[in-house]
Amino acid sequence: MKKLILLAALVGSTLLVMGQSQDFRSFKFDVGLGYALPSNGTGTQGGATFTLQPHFRLSDEFALGVRIEAAAVGYKNNSTGDVNVSALASTCLSAEYYLSNGGFRPFIGAGIGLFDQENVSGNTNNNDNGDGSSGVTESARTTNFGAYPVLGFEAGHFRMSVEYNFTGKGNNYAAFKIGAFFGGGSKK
Repeated sequence: MKKLILLAALVGSTLLVMGQSQDFRSFKFDVGLGYALPSNGTGTQGGATFTLQPHFRLSDEFALGVRIEAAAVGYKNNSTGDVNVSALASTCLSAEYYLSNGGFRPFIGAGIGLFDQENVSGNTNNNDNGDGSSGVTESARTTNFGAYPVLGFEAGHFRMSVEYNFTGKGNNYAAFKIGAFFGGGSKK
């Protein structure tokens, strides 16, 4: 009997959420470009990030999605000449909560998923190892579980956000992004 009551409550709350009138369209697709700032290493250099993120709104305030992102970040140690460039790609499940239903919509969110990393390193002081090779080494590709919190806003179809990516293996980075979204706008 308890299971039946619990099931009825679950179905009822689901229908209540689904039955709410939405002011915004259910599906939206974000496209963003940004600046990636790595958080470790001396001589940290910035990089770039590109994001695709489809969302489905469960309500006007809450959206679930999938974030697909590519980022490249660099490090250079001027005293030793060591250079390291990391290429990162991530696929994460995301959730965002919108704090307003007006034209200006601040939001908070988070995501969890897989982060692929590959590094290329070298030294700018010595381009020849004596054996004719360039001194550039490439690391094996690794995949780690990671997460990120995000804070931002949407206005019209413009989107701006800042997030911090915990990549699971030392190449954590902050991303400052601007972009646009398609769909998901106001029904009014």
